[in-house]
Amino acid sequence: MPNKEFDNAAAATARLQRKIQEETDAREGMRDGGQQESGPVQAGQREQPAPPFPKKRLAKPGTESELDPAPQFMAPGYKGSGKLEGMTAIVTGADSGIGRAVAVLFAREGADVAVLYLNEHGDAEMTKRCVEKEGRRCLLIAGDVRDSAFCNQAVQQTVDAFGKLDILVNNAAFQEHALSLEEITDEHFDMTIRTNLYGYFNMARAALPHLKAGSSIINSGSETGLFGQPILLDYSATKGAIHAFTKALATNVAPRGIRVNAVAPGPVWTPLNPADQPLDQVEQFGSSTDMKRPAQPEEVSPAYVFLAAPVCSAYITGVVLPVMGGVTGSA
Repeated sequence: MPNKEFDNAAAATARLQRKIQEETDAREGMRDGGQQESGPVQAGQREQPAPPFPKKRLAKPGTESELDPAPQFMAPGYKGSGKLEGMTAIVTGADSGIGRAVAVLFAREGADVAVLYLNEHGDAEMTKRCVEKEGRRCLLIAGDVRDSAFCNQAVQQTVDAFGKLDILVNNAAFQEHALSLEEITDEHFDMTIRTNLYGYFNMARAALPHLKAGSSIINSGSETGLFGQPILLDYSATKGAIHAFTKALATNVAPRGIRVNAVAPGPVWTPLNPADQPLDQVEQFGSSTDMKRPAQPEEVSPAYVFLAAPVCSAYITGVVLPVMGGVTGSA
């Protein structure tokens, strides 16, 4: 049986809902008929480049000196405080991009750095000059992390030069898009798997005998390993595996006092993507993030410092730290 009191209350609620709706419509009407599209978000100490970027492809493996605009990696507002004083680090893929930015900040925090890279000698020399400008020693080692013999030799060369090893950053990667699974050849798939997985495994296995309590391994994961990416099928698979490898290895070596973590960046303006993606995607690279632009390497590298420094993260292991310019996956 109808209840007049309840009916009147419901009618009043409906009127209030319509009033709220009308107020919202009026506000949006004042904004040229809809919600304004905000521009790229700038939340740091200096303004960072934003789309559109030049439609330019780079030849693999990608040279940072050819990238326009030049990636921002020096983090001039970052002040070192000795968080890695007296430590030694290996950073793979450190000739450019995130690896270079990490090498610079590690040096600023007091670490000597071995820079591993494929064959981008000019870029690697630039990284070396930047590390040495921070007052630390830098060792350049060129080679292919797919080769376990090279990884063993690189670790030994680092220990011979610097006397020890405290930090390993696995960062070297291969990425090449494909519009469908059928387009990924055995050669393509093998290159991705062996660079991104074998490379991390080879380096970790070679480094572990030299690491001790307080040491750490940091793996470069990716948002693609969390959300997938439809034209990076093989790359996404390797990054998901890297996340799992990080967690499993962290548990395995925790009794030894060695921490293992990963950083999962979103889009970052490095040679990796302009040496891969279709030109229209290069032009709008990073525009679909919440911040509507890609990160610059200097906006990602402090996360590696945080995870490497025992004073910051001694009780953190097995985590995948997202640095994505938002809270959801984007391309």
